[in-house]
Amino acid sequence: MNSVSPSAVQYIVGGGVHEDKPSAQSRRHNGHGSAPDGLRESSGEPDEVDRLKAKFMSAWNNVKYGWTVKSKTSFNKTSPLILLGQSYLFNSEDEVDGFRQAFVSCVWLTYRREFPQLEGSSLTTDCGWGCMLRSGQMLLAQGLLQHLMPPDWRWADCHPLTDVDFEVLKPRSPSRPAAMSLPSFSSSWTSPISQRDPSSGSSEGHRRPPAQYPAASHEPQLEALHRKVVSWFGDHPSAPFSVHQLVELGKESGKRAGDWYGPSVVAHMLRKAVARTAEFHNLAVYVAQDCTVYKGDVMRLCESPLTQDLSESWKSVIILVPVRLGGESLNPSYIECVKNILKLKCCIGIIGGKPKHSLFFIGFQDEQLLYLDPHYCQPVVDVTQGNFSLESFHCNSPRKMNFSRMDPSCTIGFYAQTKRDFESLCSAVSEALSSPKEKYPIFTFVEGRGHNYGLEGQSGGSMDGPANIFSCNRMSRNNKRGSTDEFVLL
Repeated sequence: MNSVSPSAVQYIVGGGVHEDKPSAQSRRHNGHGSAPDGLRESSGEPDEVDRLKAKFMSAWNNVKYGWTVKSKTSFNKTSPLILLGQSYLFNSEDEVDGFRQAFVSCVWLTYRREFPQLEGSSLTTDCGWGCMLRSGQMLLAQGLLQHLMPPDWRWADCHPLTDVDFEVLKPRSPSRPAAMSLPSFSSSWTSPISQRDPSSGSSEGHRRPPAQYPAASHEPQLEALHRKVVSWFGDHPSAPFSVHQLVELGKESGKRAGDWYGPSVVAHMLRKAVARTAEFHNLAVYVAQDCTVYKGDVMRLCESPLTQDLSESWKSVIILVPVRLGGESLNPSYIECVKNILKLKCCIGIIGGKPKHSLFFIGFQDEQLLYLDPHYCQPVVDVTQGNFSLESFHCNSPRKMNFSRMDPSCTIGFYAQTKRDFESLCSAVSEALSSPKEKYPIFTFVEGRGHNYGLEGQSGGSMDGPANIFSCNRMSRNNKRGSTDEFVLL
């Protein structure tokens, strides 16, 4: 029996697997389309009518996204679950605990209310319109965790998982059949299941023995660094990756607070946000163009001529690839490629979701994607305080969604720390993209440089100009689009 709670930090009505697609009218009213005219000021301070409109919309969205429906998510004990390149088979307590620590350690960024007013508007919340910004923040946060933290880092205060069932289900079933629940894990319960991930022979995404799962870190230095990473995404104008900073960057591409942001536009906003932050002199963000990663551009971006020390002559890089995996809906032939990508440890997630409903995909099991959902409105946290609470920045209730409901517009993220890692990434991703079912790959790696991609653009050049609509799926270029995401070509 589902319970409804206005305060539990779970998921909103409609944020779960069974959400009905919102109508055009409801999207207009909840802010998933363009903002009402009263929220979009051309100049000057908003007048009293605009303020009242903004207050009404904010109050409505705060109520809508503040209530939750708790529903259990079922996980199959007999099929491997992939989470950020790591495979888990839920046949023992160690496997479940390893998954719990890895999932809860991911940074969860959601709608917030009562933060400082966004410049040029009356908005003090991103409820109803900022979900793609939040998904982009989560993707960047995952990349920064991989960049700054040890590979085996886990948050010391991971909470137990809630609203989950571990059952024996028919493997690889697109829709969940009737399942037989097994007893809960206990120290005396052992499983005869000895199945392994079919891909365990490869170097990417294989399952380690349970005893090797990393333990939560209690080192003060690492916890301080973890807190610092979270603070960079705080809802304050001074935070480098706050909603305030991203909205300001979005203005350069014609976006304003309250507008819908597509995954490709957000990719360029993240690139510029990192480039303008002096603290990340050893990290670069590259955004692919025309569904192509030009190795020459990445090499030139990451190679630093300022030092002869080989250990410091290469910048780590986050590679963002905006793609479109079909026309009006997801092309099923690409599902296997998406699974192969999520199995790679160099993959830091996918920002996408359902039409006008952004989610952050971090794994899958059978035919369902595992995601973090930004659609929950929480009070703002003052990250300028030294010991601010981290609890609302981590989620302990995993959710899944069928692949068939995935919007074809998305941005895939990768991270490479060293030059050798980048070369390995190119080989591993190219292999993951090769599929006998699809003639054209999702995207490609090529030698050389793109025609219009220079260091000036990378380090903060304008991404203005007419947005070129480009589909990476050659077979669906003329198909009707289900969502109007702009694929910005520099």
